[in-house]
Amino acid sequence: MKKRICYLIVTVLLLTIEVLIALYVNDRFIRPYVGDMLVVIVIYTFVRIFVPEGWPLLPLAIFIFAIFVEILQWFHIVDVLGLSYSRFFSVLIGGVFDWKDILCYGLGCALVGLYESENHSRNEK
Repeated sequence: MKKRICYLIVTVLLLTIEVLIALYVNDRFIRPYVGDMLVVIVIYTFVRIFVPEGWPLLPLAIFIFAIFVEILQWFHIVDVLGLSYSRFFSVLIGGVFDWKDILCYGLGCALVGLYESENHSRNEK
C-alpha cells in the first residue's frame, strides 16, 4: 500500500507540473520537449498506482502507446472526433505529428526503464 501512495503522490505532482507547463509555458524547449518526456513518466506512475510491483515491460508498453497516440495525430484524430473546438482535448491528444515527440517519449520511457532496472536490482539485494 505504501508504494501505491508514493506513486499516487508522484503522479499528482507530475500531472500538476504538466498542467502548469501546458497553461503557462510557451517556449521552444520546456513545453515541447520536457513536457513530452514528462507525459510518459506521468502515465508510468499512474499505472504503477494499480500495478505497484515491477512490470519490466511497462516502459516499452507506454512507449508503444505514446507512438500510437502520435500516429493518431498524423491522421488528425482531434478533428476526426470533432474535438478541435476544445483546447483541453487539443492539448491532451495533440494535433501535430512530430518525430521529435517520439524521441522525447523514448527518452522519458528510457528514464523510467532505468528506474525500473535500478529498483529491481535494489530489491534483489
